[in-house]
Amino acid sequence: MKYTLTFIIFLFSSFFLLLFSGHAAGSDSNWQPFVSEYNKYLRGKLRAKGIPGGSLAIVKVGEEDFIQGIGRTKISKGRKVDKHTRFRLASVSKTFAGSLTSKLAAQGEFNIDDPISKFIPEFNNTVYKDDLKIYHILSHSSGLVPNAYDNLIESRMSYPDIVKQLLTVEPICKPGECYGYQNVMFSLIDSIIYKTTQMDYAHWIAEYIFAPLKMTDASVGYEGMVRDNNYAHPHVRGRKRWYTSRLKKNYYKVAAAAGVNASASDMAIWLNAQLGQYPDVLPLDALIKQTRPYTHTKKETRRRVWRGHVKDAYYGLGWRVYDYDGEVLYYHSGWVQGYRSDLVVFPHLNIGFSLVLNAETGLINELTTEFINRALKYARESESN
Repeated sequence: MKYTLTFIIFLFSSFFLLLFSGHAAGSDSNWQPFVSEYNKYLRGKLRAKGIPGGSLAIVKVGEEDFIQGIGRTKISKGRKVDKHTRFRLASVSKTFAGSLTSKLAAQGEFNIDDPISKFIPEFNNTVYKDDLKIYHILSHSSGLVPNAYDNLIESRMSYPDIVKQLLTVEPICKPGECYGYQNVMFSLIDSIIYKTTQMDYAHWIAEYIFAPLKMTDASVGYEGMVRDNNYAHPHVRGRKRWYTSRLKKNYYKVAAAAGVNASASDMAIWLNAQLGQYPDVLPLDALIKQTRPYTHTKKETRRRVWRGHVKDAYYGLGWRVYDYDGEVLYYHSGWVQGYRSDLVVFPHLNIGFSLVLNAETGLINELTTEFINRALKYARESESN
């Protein structure tokens, strides 16, 4: 894929700055008032819309992390959400898969340019054979129609049986030539990791990401979500109010794409890891590899809430990469029944933001956009002073 020269300059300058972020950042007396003001705004919006609960984490290198639970785990008779209450991250889970894959590639376990057929022999008998690479499935450039067989994730069909169906689908383009967002294809990274290391994705995440980062509430899968009662229940909107719905297992089938659960405390740690603060767990070469702009996602520049702000858009390995008003921004969102999630990283500004709601509401788009715009204004005013 072709990238604009300006975007590449922005991207690699952010890598350079990330390398020295731990040394360059210092305490700013305006930071805590900025965070408090945003928190006040967010709580007012959630209260006005009757949103049951939320999980908020805001970080800046050199400053104290802002970590808060908001509201209740259930609209009726729920417990108070605290910083250790677990939420479903939905597709924000892809950022964990991207980081783990980049870490393993940096360690030499495999090469992201390796063909999928090297690890999953069934692909040898398909049109993909040697053309489909690891980076294609994690950057949504496999050539498949968008969201191929997501409907089967919703069914009772097992993941291996869904993959068998997937192998029969004719691509709409050659790998690397077009963008098509995937969940089933994306989650093949689990099989690749297992074939290479003899340890499955969930164990790698638990032992080599969650444990060393001390993300003590985080887990992969349904059982980890419900291990005790400190988890946020899903909510859907009725005609006049929010209703608590049943926590469904279906998207846990695609663990790499949508299977992670985490608290506000966990997400603050994850944001700091993305900002280079845990190099023993996520080294710089892994952070660079995961946010290389593999796939051009031009339609993202036309998103209604960001129209006029996003100048260029790409997908890396489990991460979206944007030029947002001249600033490099790493991003992902998530949506599964009863939950919405957003994750934002400004590598140049050393700022990170995570918001997860236990309600299916488009309000999260407004809340995240407001934070992004406020953060850019804050950073640029700080630079000018």
